[in-house]
Amino acid sequence: MSDISQFLIPAGFRFAATTAGLKPSGRPDFAMIVADEAASAAAMYTANRITAAPLTVDKANMAATGGRVRVVAINAGNANCAAGQAGLDAAYATCNAAAIEFGCTPDEVFPSSTGIIGVPLPAEKLISALPRIKAALGAESDHFQQVAQAILTTDLVEKTAFARLSIEGKEVRIAAVGKGSGMIHPRLVTAVPHATMLVYILTDAEIEPAVLQSMLDSAVNVGFNRISVDGDTSTNDTVLLLASGASGVKIDADHREFAAALKLVATSLARQIVADGEGVKHVVELQIQGATSDADALKVAKYIAHSPLVKTAWAGSDPNWGRLMAAIGNSGAEIDPERIDIWFGDLRICRDGGRAVELDQAAAHAYLLQSEFSIRIELNQGDGSCIFWTTDLTAEYVRINADYST
Repeated sequence: MSDISQFLIPAGFRFAATTAGLKPSGRPDFAMIVADEAASAAAMYTANRITAAPLTVDKANMAATGGRVRVVAINAGNANCAAGQAGLDAAYATCNAAAIEFGCTPDEVFPSSTGIIGVPLPAEKLISALPRIKAALGAESDHFQQVAQAILTTDLVEKTAFARLSIEGKEVRIAAVGKGSGMIHPRLVTAVPHATMLVYILTDAEIEPAVLQSMLDSAVNVGFNRISVDGDTSTNDTVLLLASGASGVKIDADHREFAAALKLVATSLARQIVADGEGVKHVVELQIQGATSDADALKVAKYIAHSPLVKTAWAGSDPNWGRLMAAIGNSGAEIDPERIDIWFGDLRICRDGGRAVELDQAAAHAYLLQSEFSIRIELNQGDGSCIFWTTDLTAEYVRINADYST
């Protein structure tokens, strides 16, 4: 699903990236996705009440066009957040210049930024790079990969996901590209603005913006809103879904097959983001079952995923299940301590709130040595459940973030 190949790139889009001079490394840091015609669009943004300038502009532009986007302009190396009016001016200047370069209106441009917070964005560097990007635009797989590489910050690998399905004898394609490694605990919402996780999902299906938004909401809630690396919600997090209509296949709100494919792509990309978390040695799938509601199950999952004591135990492959119990009790979910059961994979760890008689400490430690493992918690309170993906917390994470700005 993550293998880049030309035939999986949706029709109706072109891609390119270049070096604008924002990253100290000198690597590519400015990417664009350009639709041949204005595409239907839906977006979700951070719930953080401190939001970057591009998100303010994006919301205004999406409202002005009724959900139509022609150009996506993404810079890495600078979050354009906490920069006051200068940040807004930089975002609008980029939109205006891109509109002239690509023959659209400024409100059909969707800017995004990722990088360090609190540093003014030199929009002139982006603007001067626009002609180079325009000349380099292409619809091949390598052009798509240029975007995947240019938007990275502390990420170690590019993140992409693809799907294709046959509808009425025609092929419909979905492709997604994203970045994210630290400051990952997306709380994406539709109406409120979410510099670290940026995701762009493209399809050549023909879908109206309202339908697109509903499908995106559903996909995000089982994917990006079910991951956490460090519990910090970024100021810039954005998920944008574009539909070019180039396949000629119309999708309505009741099309389950397309909705299912979209969820698969979103979940794949979400899990890739967790796996590339800063300093991560272990990826953990939390399976919370038997809660009074799905919301209560999510409370338990998030509290566990955000507990430094739990996460550092995972870093050392320490089967300290008592820390899980403490986190469950602190989560605010409705529980009965004497009815909680816990498994590490197939290994029973806790029974009826106490140490399972069959607990094999050495086997549990060996299981947690794996780079990926699952923990299942049965609360025995109801039918609520959720699956949540998270990581350990390592000394390398501290090192990366201790000197991020220097």
